Amino acid sequence: MGTVMNIEFFRNSVLSRYAIDGELLAAEPYGNGHINDTFKVEFGGEGVRESFIFQRLNTGIFRDPEALMKNYLRVVRHIAEKLRGTPDSDRRCIRLLAAKDGSFCCRDGAGSCWRAYRFIGGVHTCDILETAEQAYQAARAFGEFQRLVSDLPPPRLLETIPRFHDTPSRLKDFDEALAADPRGRASLAAPEIAFVRETRHIASRVTEAMARGAIPERITHNDTKLNNVLLDDRTGEGICVIDLDTVMPGSALYDFGDMMRTCLSPAAEDETDLGAVRARSDIFRMLVKGYLEGCRGCLTPAEMELLPFSGQLITFEIGVRFLTDFLAGDVYFKTHRSNHNLDRCRTQFTLVRRMMEKADEFEEINREFLRK
Repeated sequence: MGTVMNIEFFRNSVLSRYAIDGELLAAEPYGNGHINDTFKVEFGGEGVRESFIFQRLNTGIFRDPEALMKNYLRVVRHIAEKLRGTPDSDRRCIRLLAAKDGSFCCRDGAGSCWRAYRFIGGVHTCDILETAEQAYQAARAFGEFQRLVSDLPPPRLLETIPRFHDTPSRLKDFDEALAADPRGRASLAAPEIAFVRETRHIASRVTEAMARGAIPERITHNDTKLNNVLLDDRTGEGICVIDLDTVMPGSALYDFGDMMRTCLSPAAEDETDLGAVRARSDIFRMLVKGYLEGCRGCLTPAEMELLPFSGQLITFEIGVRFLTDFLAGDVYFKTHRSNHNLDRCRTQFTLVRRMMEKADEFEEINREFLRK
């Protein structure tokens, strides 16, 4: 079906599995996610309108949607319980909608997997960071998310995408793609390949620290982009973290590092003018401030000390992934122009360099907050 909604199929094969009162008024694509197909669905009757989000999961990426939804359900139920009795709690957590049979992963007649949850009104998302305050609010919301899930009881969550932020594993994939060079593209990326060789020594710093117990394994979001936080229309407060498909075991440093990657530079992820790529100190300050306030002391000293480094690590990792896909022939990331993945890689590696240039300044900013 792509992202086009076949209303009759949806009504008969998906909606019929849910007990939702009222008449179907509208169903249209919603948001700009690149993985799942998302629709806002409105119902009404006798002057009442109610909206829901329905998502068709991409089972090409998430091979075991039932397992994914077990993670999802455990996390949102735990957060909802932690928020019980707090102001506006219904808007601060995703509320999944059960099908008539009690399941939260619904298969349609074509075999696609769907989930539904209540629409949260009076909020918006931002794809591009416009103000330092937005960085603070997003970081605070992700920090609060970390705090809320920090005491989720066993068992361990399933890994929906194994080795997702395992940088050494990503380097192994790169090495294999470079050795094979199936499209003969290595000669087009000689400076980037050289940068990987020069920088790969940073790759295992977090995984090795976790292996020896110096840094704890945590439940992490693993996709901490600005647009995965709902901002209140009236106050601008970050009130709810969304897109929980990659919530799984990891390190809090992965989450903070990805916030640095996606917020520090005003340039787009695929910017070809590398002079526009910057690592803004004022934004870094607000990310540290917001994240530590949201975490409220749940991080260890070792984790907090590595916050500035985490941006280098995750940005390097994502750049390696773009370069690997370029060498392999653009088989994973969607591309929209020639050498698109190579452009993305160059932007990431330039940002790594900018972070390294500001490493001492970022370390001092971080220490200011750790001393408080």
